[in-house]
Amino acid sequence: MAALHLSLALLILLPSTPEATSSALLGISYGRVGNNLPAATSVPQIVASLGVGRVRLYNADPTTIRAFANTGVELVVGVPDECLATVSTPTGASSWVRSNIAPALPATKIAFLTVGNEVLTSVNSSSLSRYLLPAMQCLHDALAQAGLDKQVAVTTAHNLGVLATSYPPSSAYFRKDLLPMLCPILDFHARAGSPFLVNAYPYFAYAEEPTGVELEYALLEPGHAGVADPGTGLHYTNMLAAQVDAVYHAIAAANSAAARAVEVRVSETGWPSAGDANETGATPQNAARYNGNVMRLVAQGKGTPLRPAAPLRVYMFALFNENMKPGPTSERNYGLFKPDGTPAYELSYRLPQDNTTSSSGGSITGGGGYGSDNGRYYSISAAATATMVWWTWPQVAVAACVAVLVMAL
Repeated sequence: MAALHLSLALLILLPSTPEATSSALLGISYGRVGNNLPAATSVPQIVASLGVGRVRLYNADPTTIRAFANTGVELVVGVPDECLATVSTPTGASSWVRSNIAPALPATKIAFLTVGNEVLTSVNSSSLSRYLLPAMQCLHDALAQAGLDKQVAVTTAHNLGVLATSYPPSSAYFRKDLLPMLCPILDFHARAGSPFLVNAYPYFAYAEEPTGVELEYALLEPGHAGVADPGTGLHYTNMLAAQVDAVYHAIAAANSAAARAVEVRVSETGWPSAGDANETGATPQNAARYNGNVMRLVAQGKGTPLRPAAPLRVYMFALFNENMKPGPTSERNYGLFKPDGTPAYELSYRLPQDNTTSSSGGSITGGGGYGSDNGRYYSISAAATATMVWWTWPQVAVAACVAVLVMAL
């Protein structure tokens, strides 16, 4: 009976969720490196409270994928590093797709597979890098053989460390030792119509050189005067746009043909709300400002100074604080939510109810159904389009807590 009462309370508190489509430019990363996180079945309601339409997963956990069935949320599903050798063969890739992807479709919307994460710059790069492109190709072929390649695209996420230099953006180029691997990967993206993903963190640039990087510039504050790129004359009012354009310039320098076809998307960006004594700027206030500004920036539907016609697409990192992540304190404090489902800090910005783009601006070059821009973007407002009723952040917290309590009973 208690569970029934809580379920009824949840229905009252939470808005009904209209279908989110790939017109949603903003997503969030859902990492699960923690032993105190809420059940996966409660997470879609927490995601709905933010109003994002896309979620990035780092593996193909079937319970998590099933939790998003019939929600309209679009998933990016990770192929973990430890699977790369297996899926780099046609047999292994076909088996992985049959076991992990095909059973979830079409109830769960899966738009991309990300093959590994930051493979070329990881501590295991020497042993894993040779598998990366073969794995991408074999998985793409396996999807095509299953008739799924128009629904699910294949890509991989890179650390910004693949760049030898990133400032000013027009001078950016890839590390020379990585070019033999990156150039064929860019050819693959151009043929398959999949985007080039980069994990971009202005926080790291600021934390490494707080006297040389203005905090407001790194936090994407809208009032910052910005800096000019002397090579192009383009003006950058925030560091995230400059980092994305640096990747575009590096792609053009490495593979001019691919540069005309490949879109750059931000697969991770965020700001920690806590850190060690030497982790400058890791505070709840800065995290709230940065992530709020990311939401504001993406909601504008604009591109970067170099690519103004291509709306910026971003996955915020991350949904929860993850208490089992190794490394400095900041690594365990990127979440917008605490493990109990309450906000880690208050976001002042609210996504607008309608955050769609035109069909001309959102499709992936050469892609299939995963690049279409139809439908509308849902938000933390009530589902009714006639009124704009924002939830307050405490209401979001209450709703998220109720969702966690329901699953615990």
